[in-house]
Amino acid sequence: MIFITLFFYFALMVAIAAILLLPDVRERVLLAARAQWQRLSINASAASQRSAGTLRTSASQAADSMEALRAFVARRKVFLLCAAGVVATPPIVALALRPKLLFEYDDALREPDQKISALLNGERLIPPAPLPPEVFTTQEVERIRPTIREASRNWDLLDADFRQRLLLVYKIMRDEHGYEMALLEGYRSPERQARLAAMGAHVTKAGAYHSYHQFGLAADSAFYRDGKLVISEKDPWAMRGYELYGQIAESAGLTWGGRWKMMDLGHVELRRPGVLGKKPG
Repeated sequence: MIFITLFFYFALMVAIAAILLLPDVRERVLLAARAQWQRLSINASAASQRSAGTLRTSASQAADSMEALRAFVARRKVFLLCAAGVVATPPIVALALRPKLLFEYDDALREPDQKISALLNGERLIPPAPLPPEVFTTQEVERIRPTIREASRNWDLLDADFRQRLLLVYKIMRDEHGYEMALLEGYRSPERQARLAAMGAHVTKAGAYHSYHQFGLAADSAFYRDGKLVISEKDPWAMRGYELYGQIAESAGLTWGGRWKMMDLGHVELRRPGVLGKKPG
């Protein structure tokens, strides 16, 4: 798609440059425009009375115009090639110098507030007891997250700093807002990441080692209510929870997926420069 856009951009710029810089081209364009206007102004009844000779004359004139255009291109070939190069160079250079995207999203990193920083420097929080496996295989969960049953929910595989920040978010959500949180997926192997990426951009755009999940620095969470996972964004209670979850996660120094163009409301990650794209160890 981008090459089609560049082609049309190139053709348009060449045409504009030729009209502005070459008097004979400009004159031909003006003459053609006047002729077109005159043709459009002709009465329909007059048009129906055109003779075959007139049509042959028009065809002859059109052929003459095409021959004149070919002659013009032949005479100005070097100039047109130079103009095309000048017009096409900027977008080509921009494309060539564009950095490779590693899915470092463009929202700014946020500093944790002082209260949460103090909590992070205090007691070490302990992960909650694992939920029964059948919680992750209900019809609702399978419909929204069809591959979640094979996901890792091992807190020990998460980065220690990220783990404490996420547990603190869980604690505040529970103690201050009454939301019980559940870990859907933490560490994700590069093989699983590649499989998810192969499912399409609606699942993830990040390939293996291009997601913080591979480094234990990301997690997907949902709400646990009345013995069931609540993931659906159609639930007003859950949507309010996601809003609170995002605010608290950002206050804890995490990046929340709810601010991305392709929103991932349950996703948070702890960004570290130079991590993505590198194989651990």
